[in-house]
Amino acid sequence: MERLHWVQHRCRQLLAGDPGRGWYSTADGLPSKSFLDTHSSPQRVGGKRRTVFARHGPRQQEYEAVSKNYKGNAIRTTKYSLLTFIPMNLFQQFHRAANLYFLFLALLNWVPVVEAFQKEITMIPLLVVLTVIAIKDALEDYRRYLFDKKVNNNVVRVFCSKQKAYIQRCWKDVHVGDFVRLSSNEIIPADMLLLYSSDPRGVCYIETSNLDGETNLKQRQVVSDLPLQGADLTLDNFKSRIECENPNNDLNKFRGYMEHPSGVRVGLHNSNLLLRSCTIRNTETVVGIVVYAGHETKAMMNNSGPRYKRSQLEKRLNTDILWCVLLLVVMCLTAAVGHGLWLQNLKDPIFQVDGQTSPALAGFYVFWTMIIVLQVLIPISLYVSIEIVKLGQIYFIHNDLALYNEQLDSRIQCRALNITEDLGRIQYLFSDKTGTLTENKMVFRRCSIYGVEYPHEENARRLEVYETEKNEAAGHSVTLKSGCSRKSLSCRSLSCNRSSVSLHTLTNEVDEEEDQLTNDLQCRTSAFCSRVAREVVPDPELVKKLNWLCSPVLSLRDGSSGTPSSLELTYITDFFLALAMCNSVVVSSPSQPRHVVPEARTPLKSLEEIKLMFQRFSFSPFSTFSPPQIRGSPHSFTSRLFTRGKNGSFTLPATPESAVKSPEKQQETSNLWTDLDLSSGVDREDAAQVEEREDDITSPDGRDPSRDMDSDDELLYEAESPDEAALVHAAQAYHCTLRGRSAENLLVDLPGIGSLAVQLLHILPFDANRKRMSVVIRHPLTGQVVVYTKGADSVIMDLTEMPKGAERAQEIYGHIREQTQKHLDSYARDGLRTLCIAKKVLEEEEYEVWLKRQLLAESSIENREELLLESAQRLETDLTLLGTTGILDRLQEEVPETIEALQRAGIKVWVLTGDKKETAINIAYACKLLRPNDQLLTASCGSKDACAALLQELRLEVQCGEVGATEAAEAGNHESSSSDSGTGFVLVTDGRTLDWALQEELKSDFVELSCRCKAVICCRSTPLQKSQVVQLVRDQLGVMTLAVGDGANDVSMIQVADVGIGISGQEGMQAVMSSDFAISRFKHLSKLLLVHGRWCYSRLANMILYFIYKNVMYVNLLFWYQFFCGFSGSVMTNSWVLIFFNLLFTSVPPIIYGILDRDTPADSLMELPELYQDTQSSKVYVPSMFWITVLDAFYQSLVCFFVPYFAFAGSDVGDLTLGSPINASALLIVLLHQVIESHTLTWIHMLVLVFSAGFYFGFVIFFSLICVTCSPPTNPLGVETLQMSQPHFYIVCALTTVTALLPRLLFRVLHNTFHSSAALKSTQTDKVNSEKYHRRMQRWNRKHPSAKRVPVCVDNPDLEPNAASVVS
Repeated sequence: MERLHWVQHRCRQLLAGDPGRGWYSTADGLPSKSFLDTHSSPQRVGGKRRTVFARHGPRQQEYEAVSKNYKGNAIRTTKYSLLTFIPMNLFQQFHRAANLYFLFLALLNWVPVVEAFQKEITMIPLLVVLTVIAIKDALEDYRRYLFDKKVNNNVVRVFCSKQKAYIQRCWKDVHVGDFVRLSSNEIIPADMLLLYSSDPRGVCYIETSNLDGETNLKQRQVVSDLPLQGADLTLDNFKSRIECENPNNDLNKFRGYMEHPSGVRVGLHNSNLLLRSCTIRNTETVVGIVVYAGHETKAMMNNSGPRYKRSQLEKRLNTDILWCVLLLVVMCLTAAVGHGLWLQNLKDPIFQVDGQTSPALAGFYVFWTMIIVLQVLIPISLYVSIEIVKLGQIYFIHNDLALYNEQLDSRIQCRALNITEDLGRIQYLFSDKTGTLTENKMVFRRCSIYGVEYPHEENARRLEVYETEKNEAAGHSVTLKSGCSRKSLSCRSLSCNRSSVSLHTLTNEVDEEEDQLTNDLQCRTSAFCSRVAREVVPDPELVKKLNWLCSPVLSLRDGSSGTPSSLELTYITDFFLALAMCNSVVVSSPSQPRHVVPEARTPLKSLEEIKLMFQRFSFSPFSTFSPPQIRGSPHSFTSRLFTRGKNGSFTLPATPESAVKSPEKQQETSNLWTDLDLSSGVDREDAAQVEEREDDITSPDGRDPSRDMDSDDELLYEAESPDEAALVHAAQAYHCTLRGRSAENLLVDLPGIGSLAVQLLHILPFDANRKRMSVVIRHPLTGQVVVYTKGADSVIMDLTEMPKGAERAQEIYGHIREQTQKHLDSYARDGLRTLCIAKKVLEEEEYEVWLKRQLLAESSIENREELLLESAQRLETDLTLLGTTGILDRLQEEVPETIEALQRAGIKVWVLTGDKKETAINIAYACKLLRPNDQLLTASCGSKDACAALLQELRLEVQCGEVGATEAAEAGNHESSSSDSGTGFVLVTDGRTLDWALQEELKSDFVELSCRCKAVICCRSTPLQKSQVVQLVRDQLGVMTLAVGDGANDVSMIQVADVGIGISGQEGMQAVMSSDFAISRFKHLSKLLLVHGRWCYSRLANMILYFIYKNVMYVNLLFWYQFFCGFSGSVMTNSWVLIFFNLLFTSVPPIIYGILDRDTPADSLMELPELYQDTQSSKVYVPSMFWITVLDAFYQSLVCFFVPYFAFAGSDVGDLTLGSPINASALLIVLLHQVIESHTLTWIHMLVLVFSAGFYFGFVIFFSLICVTCSPPTNPLGVETLQMSQPHFYIVCALTTVTALLPRLLFRVLHNTFHSSAALKSTQTDKVNSEKYHRRMQRWNRKHPSAKRVPVCVDNPDLEPNAASVVS
């Protein structure tokens, strides 16, 4: 039958057209190797496989045959070697068009007929630029070389066949097929298959923080069914063959099989692979065989280096460079035509002229000569300067204390080095919710079980007290959402100092203060360890019901009012068992790094005692849910608890001293339970005994004494998500405690019973497709196979079944579903994250059938993930709904203020989340994205036609609202307009509607509606939908987009946006590794965008305009001279000064200008976010500004040339004498022009300006003193020294400089007078407030002459605000 089942499965695959599916290994109960060889061959992979044998093992010849092309483990991230540096670096640099352009000019100058300067001189600019970039590249490459050397020389133990032992070798000497032995806290040197672990259950724990930033421990499993284990596993007797996929960069997928000498094949998957750069944790010894080494490891294949994006400013710059090229061509054509006409009209020349060349040909030669002369019009140094400026800007961003998170000890990361200026032009911001706007530090807030809601009011009050204490300690408060009401609370975010630091950091911080050691230890050893998350106060009503179960003096007879039924107790105990076991939490304690399940664990109570406890209860038969049982028997009780989805267990929660016993019942369910319960009641004496028992079993501090004696160390939970940690802590609060975990067992405390080892059969992990997680266990008391499932309510509610049989049972279960749904909606309105808990009991035959399919999926190599998904979906059906949980995820600090500032800056904020609509709307209210006077537009539909009609209807509604607001404003209704100024439309859509809206026919309608809305909230959206929304807005509207998120589901959205920002939060580092910038808190966005974004954009834009200005201005001086030299290409200065003017004399000031200039103080930018709109709309760098800059340069060049020209008119001075004041004036004009345009002048600015001027004058004087034949055919000897010794030179320079800069200075004065910016007004307001403060202090001193006088020249910190208001 098993073989027939496999053949049927294979035939279905073949009929489905997927012949490659099902390449799998043999497992128990599945076809053997001979059958596989006949019917399926691994060759269908088409050669995309790698074969691995043990190196130096018994199959040496086969190893040498297959491993010839396998790479070694040495890594080399350097680009160059000593021999290849010069040719490769030059090759890469000449990929730039600007470098090729100047290489062409240098070669052109070697042509005699067009030669303008000495051949060597024209090569200087190109050589300087190439040399500077080459030095920078060499230093970067040398740092990479040192890092590679350090990594390659790390030591690891490798098995040596000659010595029959493990010896130490460097990482670079490890090869594919080597056996590697590692101990705890050692880093894995290569990708290895795990063959042995010192853990008796074959488990190994690794930390992947070096790979993906996640600090929670991950479990890896030894390859199953190895013929040799432990000490017998040596290189000499390892004869297995490994077939696996070729190297790739997918960190979450690995497929292959291991074929043993017997012919049996065992499937390999990702849980068997130890990845390079990860660290072994909590495992004494592991042994693995290397399958990928060096650059073929997954870690190295994912090392792509810094991200490169092209900024919008660079694209605009390229356009302006093309305009400069066009201007250069026009000027050269003018000179060529002018020279031809001059030669044609020249009669009887008094100087030597080449009469054999025709005017047309001479003009052609002059065209190319002028290209060489006017080459500086194309700013070759501008690109290098931009790179330097961006590095300087990144340095200041990186070291901004306002962007530093002291709790996490993390600062902003700038991963994309060339788009800093795009931060100043963001128009649309797309944000995730969980972990981005919220803390993603979950706190168990309330729950609903059996349709009864337990509000945990004492827990809510504890949260408020905790937040108040945190606020008082911090000295300030921020707004966040409490789960207990829809009002905003003033509280502070909760987190431990290092909430995501793993176990190994314990050894690195031994110098901590002793009084903080305990608290810090807990924080450092669990991923989500907030104290408020751990200390859950139980609900008194739920405690009371559980105490009925555990009271030894009572006999439970269902039916009386106020007494829980046996069915309800079943639901409650099952609910908390699911919370404790349905997870992947690793348990540890300060004294023990990892808690495992012992081979045998005896309960605290004997089985006889458990039977006696069971016999206290008497159950009436309830045919719908369980078959009739013998009344009062232990088996009857256990069968009732664990049959057909109703299995339960026992918890004995303690009632805290502060817990208030609620006298009122849940009104929504009490009547129904009274009518439908089939059990008998409990008399009032028994109820009184229970009340006494509640006080007896708890200690004064609200804890169970027996429990405290049982656990010396507090348990620490290492969870993969904050939801898991919160639920496990909640179960622990009700004394259903997870105490240990191994690959096959769970150790769980059951109150009244003790610790029991629960057999863990399977874990079906959470994935984004299923949106749920399940565990399959075999219950230790009943032996039944039970499935516990938790997941999103939208999925679990659809998977639950209505019980078949009695009508009354269906009525009960229907009421449970109805009440649970009401509680889900209520939790969502309160902003809580909801999870549904369900279960299923499997019959043995049903489990065996599913197990075979599961083993088939687990052992498959191709399409393994799809088969596992199908298997999980097949199991998770017909579930029984147990209840739901509400988890509080608090807003991060200053989120409302940040969103308000961004909206005032003109940035539209969209929230894209996978949560429920009610939760998202509640969070939107809390963070002030949605205000009370905003109109909410909800788009939720199930068909394409309905979506199209709804979008049209909503668009008309928005248009009518806009028209009404406009008419009210025109009517002069100031009161109404002022009150409605903050109103707007906010669109809320769900994932199903978004699917329709993103289709081609409805895209335009959706975008048009969204543009008219103040904000958009997309609920239940998938990662793909998030990226599609960002791409749609970016492409359709042509706007600058920014996406911010913290999890792996945000990666695609971050990569699609123009600027992607990752938040290093609680969900690992995938978002950070895919981002352009990484921050630790959402509030940092305001400073990053409003301040640094504006500064970076305005600095670079102004620097580019300044570069263009100074180049055009100086080139025009040479052009005007052509009108007086027959357009011959001659110049009025020596060629050295001409080349160095832009390359050296005026190159450093623009760089300092681009790094340090601040047009507006940071405080003003934060107080007035509206200033961001200037850079957002590119007002600083628009096409008109380019042409105004060019015209200004033309004017200044005219003044700079013709004022000295007319000053020397009629004299007998030579061309170099004329050029001396022109060059000096040009330098002063260019430098002082920057002073006028600068908004900030520091000592660094002044030092650089003085140095540039001094460098120029020092150079020309030195050149004039020593140069005789440096610049043929001219001779500059003594020219500059003579000129600078005459007053006439300084008068001409001063007059020229003032005349050239006067219009620019007047324009700035008039502009700042009549069009003063908001920043200038803010500065003036600050001065006025300061003056008022001084006057108040003077009046106060006069009124209190006997008191100690308060100085009025400085701010007095002792003056209270109320005192200041009194004296005013």
